[in-house]
Amino acid sequence: MTLPNGTHQPENPSDEQRDDPKRVLIVLDVQVGMLSPPPAGVPSASTVGPNIAAILSYARALTPPPRIVHVRNCGDAGEADERGAPGWQLVHAPLPGEFVVDKRKNNAFAGTDMGEIVPPTAQIVMVGMQSDFCIRATCSAALARGNEVLLVRGAHATYDRVEVLDHGTITPASVVEAEIEGELEEAGVVLLEMKDLPEMFTDS
Repeated sequence: MTLPNGTHQPENPSDEQRDDPKRVLIVLDVQVGMLSPPPAGVPSASTVGPNIAAILSYARALTPPPRIVHVRNCGDAGEADERGAPGWQLVHAPLPGEFVVDKRKNNAFAGTDMGEIVPPTAQIVMVGMQSDFCIRATCSAALARGNEVLLVRGAHATYDRVEVLDHGTITPASVVEAEIEGELEEAGVVLLEMKDLPEMFTDS
């Protein structure tokens, strides 16, 4: 079922498909354009893509699975993620019982039904793009509403940053990603490693 604001909700999932709303996996802007080979895609596409796929596959295999929400950014006309463009498509096709939320802002809770899909008491595992825009904004919004937020190192990514005020020097994407991890950890986000996958969706 598609709601007016672009959210695609599962239609009467069977008992086997019912999720655990106390735990939520947000797959943020994991779209074809972002995971294309660089320079179109993020520099770490070849590693972050498989890491995200591994987390999603693990979550889907749990009984019951966490609530899984695929967020899709809808860019402006002419952008790689313009609605309907090849780069706008999700890398991972949602399964029955999973949600799809289309957004226009960095914060996936702004102007969407995300706040109704994700309970304020849920523990959120966050993966996706881009570290310094949508990951930062959505993690911050989730913290503000009371969610516990877990960010997986190696499962979020961004592009190299051009330092306009420093003569156009380039800060590598890996440095930007580490900066955001430090900023969000200071704010209250819990950082996880890929080796933590077996405990990622258990009680903290």
